Amino acid sequence: MWSLEEKKEIAKIGMTGALAATVASSFFLKNRSMKRLHVGAGAALVGFSLWHHFLYQGKKERESKEKEIAQES
Repeated sequence: MWSLEEKKEIAKIGMTGALAATVASSFFLKNRSMKRLHVGAGAALVGFSLWHHFLYQGKKERESKEKEIAQES
């Protein structure tokens, strides 16, 4: 479906959009709907950040396994 690089790019775009929505909505927190948007955008930012973090974990694990195999040889 999507390559790893495309997923990383989508996660970065999602983080940027969620951060922008969080910052923009913070100026209008007296409005009830803006409070909801602010909380939702913050949750989305955390979600995209975690996804982005886990996309990079696979590479580190592969590199550490390759090092282990090289040391055993």
